[in-house]
Amino acid sequence: MPNYPTIPLAQTLVRLCEYYGINRIVICAGSRNAPLTNGFLSQAYFKTYSLIDERSAGFFALGMAQQLKNPVALVCTSGSALLNFYPSIAEAYYNDIPLIVISADRMPHRIDIGDGQTIRQTGVFEPHLEAESVLKPDVIHSTDTLLENPMQKLLPQNAKQIVVEQIQKQHQEFNEKEIARVLITAIKRGGPVHLNIPMEEPLYEMTDKIIPLQELTPVQSEQFEIPKDFENTKKIWHQCLKKWVIIGQLSPDEIPQELINKLCNDPSVVVFSEKTSNIIHGKMINSIDVLMAPLELSDIRIKEKMAPELLLTFGGMVVSKKIKFFLRKHQAKHHWHVDLKKAYNTYYCLDRFFQLSPRFFLKALYDNSKFNKSNFQSQILGTYNIFRSSGLDYLSKISFSDLAVFQFLSQKLPPQIQVQLANSSSVRYAQLFDWPKKTVFYCNRGTSGIDGSTSTAVGAAQISQLPVVLITGDLSFFYDINGLWNETIRKNFKIILINNQGGGIFRILPGKKDTPEYDRYFETVHRRSAKYIAKTFNLSYSCVNSLWGLKRKFSHFIKSNDKPQILEIQTPRLQNDSILLDYFKWMSSNA
Repeated sequence: MPNYPTIPLAQTLVRLCEYYGINRIVICAGSRNAPLTNGFLSQAYFKTYSLIDERSAGFFALGMAQQLKNPVALVCTSGSALLNFYPSIAEAYYNDIPLIVISADRMPHRIDIGDGQTIRQTGVFEPHLEAESVLKPDVIHSTDTLLENPMQKLLPQNAKQIVVEQIQKQHQEFNEKEIARVLITAIKRGGPVHLNIPMEEPLYEMTDKIIPLQELTPVQSEQFEIPKDFENTKKIWHQCLKKWVIIGQLSPDEIPQELINKLCNDPSVVVFSEKTSNIIHGKMINSIDVLMAPLELSDIRIKEKMAPELLLTFGGMVVSKKIKFFLRKHQAKHHWHVDLKKAYNTYYCLDRFFQLSPRFFLKALYDNSKFNKSNFQSQILGTYNIFRSSGLDYLSKISFSDLAVFQFLSQKLPPQIQVQLANSSSVRYAQLFDWPKKTVFYCNRGTSGIDGSTSTAVGAAQISQLPVVLITGDLSFFYDINGLWNETIRKNFKIILINNQGGGIFRILPGKKDTPEYDRYFETVHRRSAKYIAKTFNLSYSCVNSLWGLKRKFSHFIKSNDKPQILEIQTPRLQNDSILLDYFKWMSSNA
């Protein structure tokens, strides 16, 4: 017979997680959450993970959910432990990743009376959740303890057993409905939810007695229909001769290649994608800043000539700031966004939100339609290719630097791998180059924080069928050291750490560089190495500080899969920014 927690609320939650197909459970150490921990551990259906650091655990769960496209549960004890989940919850909210936060709590009458490990847990994540519920405590468990407490308001004094059972039935019915509602929301909305579980001691007892549950609500998929005026939408689209399509962050294969081909073969359409879009085409601008950075330095008339009349966008966050600045200044007459969930007015001119999948929208848009004659695409692609060709000449001459390292990696990483990109320099440098075909890219671009890149990548590697390589900067890496405090790291997991001794991106931004104040408070210059971190967590480690050294060690780094590895590449802090900025200037002046 299976064992379940004696606390009805904990048992109900465990069983409903199984019913709704939530089988990956990340558990952080604690006592108040013992009924939940024991409940999940006692059922073979669940695959459980133990992590100490709640902040890292949140991103680890996020990495798994990112790959599964299905909720992953996070379990923690009461008190400040819960608050450490917040960075990953914010990322999940803005990146549409389903997380289920399950927090154990003290009984309501024990809040704010001076008990240890107790805070106000109700509503702590409210602005960044798809759903939440504070569940009702069981009164049939530890009834005598409840009745003896003069602060409690759950039961009347001297309540008889029949009254206790009636109140318990009401609480049980409420809890079942609320748990089902919140879990279904996580599944359908693809975002974070929170269930707060108040429980009284004793916490560790288990039973073979199964509590009868009400009839459970199945998950029903939502239906989205083409708008009634879609023929007029098609007419506007096909009559317009100057159109841009920007594809933001997407998982692989979200838009079929045949539909991408139709877009890219339309001569009136210019398609922009980023590495995190996971879409490639020969008639697509795959390196946005290779066009936009030199274009910033061009004549205003050229910019106005290239600006679109109609802008269509898909996917999540866009990395390039330059394309955002351009389109905010040179606004399209129309901006349409297509998504099942939400639309942001990123370019200040959004006028239509189509709540559809991109593939459904594009199929309907190009159904029985012919292309109009236009030279708009050829003009912009021509300019892009001129800039790009000029840039290749510059890249062939540069010295060892961040830019040279990313050029090398883009050429030497093997095909068919998953690359996890850290924020913020890493994801930006990656955009500038073409990478091997079938390379899959992910990055925490929901909030674009540096705080959980390693933990996310370690979580993703638990699920991914492809080898996972994390490309990270030094600040992001050192910030998330506890991402390596994990016994489940895959042996073929690899980290490429580009260490430029500080926040290199700040040297590219405006500011008075190379002063003591700037070095300390903005760039945060340091002299740390990952050598002893690798030793602490039993990872293989190698270090290079030249292109020659990188070429010599890279092949072994890629081929060796005996244990997780770190390759630390130390680049020249004071040269990286000028080499990158001169790259953009060179493309503009030599095109």
